[in-house]
Amino acid sequence: MQPISDTDALFLLATTLASKRRPAELVEIIAGFEPLLEPVPGTSRLIDSIRRLTAHGLVQVEDERFSLSAAGQQLMVGLPRKADTAGLVTHLRGKLAAFEGPASFPSVHLGQAQVDRAVLTQRAAAKEPGKNLLMPKPKAEEEDTRRSSWRGGGKGRR
Repeated sequence: MQPISDTDALFLLATTLASKRRPAELVEIIAGFEPLLEPVPGTSRLIDSIRRLTAHGLVQVEDERFSLSAAGQQLMVGLPRKADTAGLVTHLRGKLAAFEGPASFPSVHLGQAQVDRAVLTQRAAAKEPGKNLLMPKPKAEEEDTRRSSWRGGGKGRR
């Protein structure tokens, strides 16, 4: 698949995060950039990535909801688990470069106003108090709850 940009890989990662349980709206995918600690790419770059990824059959759209196709899910298999976002993008770009799927699928052309509206909606939702379901939960500070060895469940006292 040529040409490939970082936006393509980031959009695939954000779509994976947002559409785990059901196909995701564009606003939810844009919210998926937040846990990746990446800024949302520009509108024209997002439009180009969506057009390219749908034309190659990696992302499918039904009723304005996005999800990974079977080929897109196959690309996501085997990504390193302990890599940071830059490492994931680099690895995924390599997989996209090796992907030889034809651009024979119908591509989705979104308007700039539609993408801008989704970005602004997500930014407004991020400022409101409440929980974002895409954000990872913070780990609680672990207390040392180990019991000392003399308190064990021995056979009893004499």
